[in-house]
Amino acid sequence: MISYLLIILGIVFLYMGGNWFVEGASALAKRLGISSLVIGLTVVAFGTSAPELIVNIMASFQENSGMAFGNIIGSNLINTLLILGLAGVIAPLSVQSSTVWKEIPLSMLAVLVLVVLSNKIALADDSINVLTRVDGLILLFFFLIFVYYIFESIKNNKVSPSNKVEKYSGMNISLMLIGGLTSLIIGGRMTVDGAVSIARDMGISDFLISSTIIAAGTSLPELVTSVSAAIKKEMDISMGNIIGSNIFNIFLVMGISSTISPLMVPTGVNTDLSILAIATFLCFLFMFTGKKHSLERWEAIIFVTMYIGYVLFIIQRG
Repeated sequence: MISYLLIILGIVFLYMGGNWFVEGASALAKRLGISSLVIGLTVVAFGTSAPELIVNIMASFQENSGMAFGNIIGSNLINTLLILGLAGVIAPLSVQSSTVWKEIPLSMLAVLVLVVLSNKIALADDSINVLTRVDGLILLFFFLIFVYYIFESIKNNKVSPSNKVEKYSGMNISLMLIGGLTSLIIGGRMTVDGAVSIARDMGISDFLISSTIIAAGTSLPELVTSVSAAIKKEMDISMGNIIGSNIFNIFLVMGISSTISPLMVPTGVNTDLSILAIATFLCFLFMFTGKKHSLERWEAIIFVTMYIGYVLFIIQRG
């Protein structure tokens, strides 16, 4: 009974936090003259990736590589296929040209780098499949490149601050961002704890929990934030949140995780990485099918269907 209550309360916290965070981020963008896309790629993406970071740090200290890999790969698949799909079903997502030619390819690069670092046996016969501390530093180096790109985007894409009377004061914006982030983290943690407790009572394996339930729980902030942004017609925040979160998860979260403790690469993870690479490539391809630079509803439905198929596959795989 307590586990079910945790899930209900967690969802309430996530709903409130997502609304506060999107509203605060949008107001901050207008006040500072920064594009909503940049806010989505940075403040919102980092905030919604906080649960993944917390879970992976805990997994690294426990040397639980299965949970670390399952959480990140599962979260990025949920972000791309399920969350982006649901947001696109609510309203077609029109994106900026820079998202198509820069941010989405950066997300694809992150997947490819993780694939290469996770397959040392295939690349060098005398190696083992382990994500070492050096690999972690390599991932963090790529994250610094991403941060540099963001700062350049801020300088080159400065927009005129809104001349309208501000709806929120600076203090209110800060409270919405801090309160929203706090609520998202608390809600994500409560939902994960409740779901894991129920799953273990049902006799589901830890590996399956990490790649499905935990990944879904830590992705709930992205889900609520992106859906809230889509409803509010903040398409740049919705898309920026997903793409930014995927980049954060691999370069920053996996970088920190493997720097804390080397992570053995789970058997069979290449299948999941391949599906993630295909999903990311489709995100790029869909920008040129139908309406240009837009994720249309039929494309979003394909994403959601693919995720359902993936879940059925990993449940059958066990």
